Amino acid sequence: MNPGDHPSEKQIWLILSHGFNMDGRAASQTITDKIPHLLNQGVEPIVVSAITGKKDKVLEHHQVLPAGPVALRFDLRHYLKQRISNRMVYRLLMTLISLLLLPFLILEKLFVRIETHWSWAITAYFVSSRIIRERKPAVMYTTGGAYCAHLAGYWLARKHKLPWIAEIHDPMIFPGLTKIKMRMRFSAWLEGKICRHADVVWWFTEEAMARARARHPELGNRGHCVIPGANAPEFTRTPYRRGEHLIVGHFGSLADTRNLEIFLRGLRSTLEKHPEWVKDFRVQVYGSNLDPISARAVKEFPHPEVIEQFGRLETDPVTGESGRERVLKRMNAADCLLLLHGTVPFCEEYIPSKLYEYLWTQRPVFALVWRNPQLENMLRELGHWAIRADDTEAIATTLEELHARWMKNELADSSTPSPYTTAAATRQIVALASACVQARSKA
Repeated sequence: MNPGDHPSEKQIWLILSHGFNMDGRAASQTITDKIPHLLNQGVEPIVVSAITGKKDKVLEHHQVLPAGPVALRFDLRHYLKQRISNRMVYRLLMTLISLLLLPFLILEKLFVRIETHWSWAITAYFVSSRIIRERKPAVMYTTGGAYCAHLAGYWLARKHKLPWIAEIHDPMIFPGLTKIKMRMRFSAWLEGKICRHADVVWWFTEEAMARARARHPELGNRGHCVIPGANAPEFTRTPYRRGEHLIVGHFGSLADTRNLEIFLRGLRSTLEKHPEWVKDFRVQVYGSNLDPISARAVKEFPHPEVIEQFGRLETDPVTGESGRERVLKRMNAADCLLLLHGTVPFCEEYIPSKLYEYLWTQRPVFALVWRNPQLENMLRELGHWAIRADDTEAIATTLEELHARWMKNELADSSTPSPYTTAAATRQIVALASACVQARSKA
């Protein structure tokens, strides 16, 4: 049976994803959001994941601990933090766990300096092997962000000769991305195994796929670009209404390579030219803590009242709204959404997953883009701003244009819904899987 041909007859897929069902995590949303669409396409998913996400109540879902101490401590820390409200009890337990694991932590950090979660692949392999023997899935689907799912997938594909499709979130090889040579060699080795042995592989940008194919010509036509998109937001979108302040909202993580410094430099230039606008602008920052560069830029910004920090929004215990639902409501209420791409070579192969949520809110997007024509075209075709990420003058000029439109009440919601949907991505993946299953059956 070909997936999607007969939705009433389910075809079993084994899905390996370390971060499945983790609220608010981009790597989780990329696969978790596909599940309803896979079900509609005639697929019965069996998921193997870490314990860090929520246990799925509908699917057959196996949560396993990693085999190594570094990943074990990481997963237990996240798991316990979500379940123990008493901070003293939580700290006591984590201190005890850390002490028990300390000798093994030191050994792993000294001698196995690769991806943190690599050892999850060991336990995932044994659990998945049992599932393959008992349930005989038609396809195995491995997905990042953590590479450990692909490592387990490689072992399983070699052992069980199962059709293997692999989804690469971020480029696995990029000069300067890490200074740890062992980690670089591991990433290069694993990318080679995926390109050589997986039946279908896809990346999220055309450039990432093209460069991987250049490194591994044997990949041939098994390599693809699949834009992941996003589901329609699970909340009632309210029509735009201009408020007292021009709110520029940033949502998501910040890092040394993706920070607020250049944007705030451009905003500072704008406010020096138009000091009366200080009362208008508000930059609202949601997500993780500020990275050091952003923290310094915020501290040095001459108008502290302009920048409002909200941190990470978790599930509201009163209303029951998830962190993601709360974030989407805040996005919907912003006048403009700030998308930070970064200014490092890695950005040439990368599109922030936050973009797809931004597009669904149908609010204007103010994007700082670094050497990525695909991302620039996607934004401009939908009427959004794509500014060179290191061009302070262009940022300042565009902020003036934004303010002018705000004053004229011309920041209404876009009339064009996002064309980048999870449903479209899933249809493409099911078609690719169907073709590889057919090719296997004819071989």
